[in-house]
Order: sequence, then C-alpha cells, then structure tokens
Amino acid sequence: MSEMNQNPENAQPTNQVDPSRIDVILDIDLPVVVRFGRTDLPLRTLTRLGPGSVIDLGRSPDEPVELMVSNRVVARGEVVIVGGNYGIRILDVVSPSERMPWVEA
Repeated sequence: MSEMNQNPENAQPTNQVDPSRIDVILDIDLPVVVRFGRTDLPLRTLTRLGPGSVIDLGRSPDEPVELMVSNRVVARGEVVIVGGNYGIRILDVVSPSERMPWVEA
C-alpha cells in the first residue's frame, strides 16, 4: 500500500486537482467537433444519398453552432471565415457544472 492510502491525512479528495500536476495534461491534444445540426434519417434515405442530395439539419443558419469535446458541448458560437478557412467565434461557454456533471462544484 502506498503511504497516502495508509495515512488518511495525506489523502486528497478526488474532485480536487493538484495544481502542480495539471501541467502534465495541458498539452494533450483533444478532438474538437463543431456541430452544425443533427437529424435522423431512415436507412432507405441514406442509401439514396448522392452528389447534390440535401439533408435538412433542422436548424436556422442564424442559430449558434455547438463546439464539442468528447461528445460534450463545451461552447456555442458562430461560424466565421479565418484566412479562407472556416472558424468559430465563441459566443457562450458552457458552465463547468454542465461540462463535467460528475465533478462537484
């Protein structure tokens, strides 16, 4: 057993992060997804898709898009053009309690 397990005074609650160790994970790359919309399609419709097909995503072009990490919405924003590429301007960041409901605030 480790010294920490033997001595409860040294144990830290699992919902707190040791600031001296956070730097270890800050450089980890995470996949970021921008979700423009979502819909469900019958398999029959999917098999008929081809060049020129249009799928209604059920959202207005004026609605914010969702910025997602690990299938969780972390922010909302608007689509912009940055140097000829698509980008997202963040309008709203989801609260930490909504992003990580398993961590007590």
